Amino acid sequence: MNIGTPTLDQLAVLVAIADHGSLAAAGRALGRATSVIAYQLGGLEAQLGLPLFSRGTTRRPQLTDAGRQVLAHARETLGNVSALKAGVAALSAGQEAELSISVTVMFPTATLVAALTALQTEFPTLALRLHVEALGAVQARLFDGTATLAIGGALDGVNERLVQRALAGVPLVPVAAPDHPLARPDVPPGEAQRHLQLVLTDRSRLTEGKDFGVLSPRSWRLGDMSAKHALLKAGAGWGNMPVPMVADDLAAGRLVQLALPDWPGTTYPIALLHRPDHTPGPAARWLMQWLAAAGAALQP
Repeated sequence: MNIGTPTLDQLAVLVAIADHGSLAAAGRALGRATSVIAYQLGGLEAQLGLPLFSRGTTRRPQLTDAGRQVLAHARETLGNVSALKAGVAALSAGQEAELSISVTVMFPTATLVAALTALQTEFPTLALRLHVEALGAVQARLFDGTATLAIGGALDGVNERLVQRALAGVPLVPVAAPDHPLARPDVPPGEAQRHLQLVLTDRSRLTEGKDFGVLSPRSWRLGDMSAKHALLKAGAGWGNMPVPMVADDLAAGRLVQLALPDWPGTTYPIALLHRPDHTPGPAARWLMQWLAAAGAALQP
């Protein structure tokens, strides 16, 4: 059996009849005569070799089983065509086809989710690649070309090679399980150096051999923030964590903030970064503005 290729116009007629309940109503919705709608439907059924509506006595056309399946395919095809047209229009207006972002694990997840949700609403045809990295691996993706925009921390001698815009920093505090020896109010100076510290690290050469906030000569180097978080709650050691990530644990008592005389905590600087030889496109610029405004709103 030779099956013809339906036109987009025929598929639109099928959807209009199903949505509006009659050939006449479909004609009014599409701005066509009822006879034209009937002709298009007849042509579609002839091409497919299937009756799509039952020819009963009811005034409202009733889809056949085959018609319901073809209708689902028609909706999907028309939706894909609409997405294609919207994407081409966006590209013609200068919008980038894809945005690749590298984000530090220190950046608050809730803020990132809100930003990307807003981005999707504003640029529905944009493709996105998201890389969540630690320390220098964030900036390394800019240099190797796998990301065009980064949300990263301060790296001396590295960020100076990039175009940067400061965002609100993320507070870091030392934490441990509530039964850890350091989880008491009268910790003497130097005591933290006697206990195992869990330290976030990465495999990037940009931060190879560099330590950030490391006090103890006894340390475990972890390349995954989730693993560090879990080990801290299990009481394996103590370590610095971004407050947004451990706020619920501190409130519930699963972790406690340590009162260390030699390390009360700090603020992890955050900046928007891109290479000087890359001009951010409309979507990237919009996201950068959104993040800058969100950071300003969080300031006291």
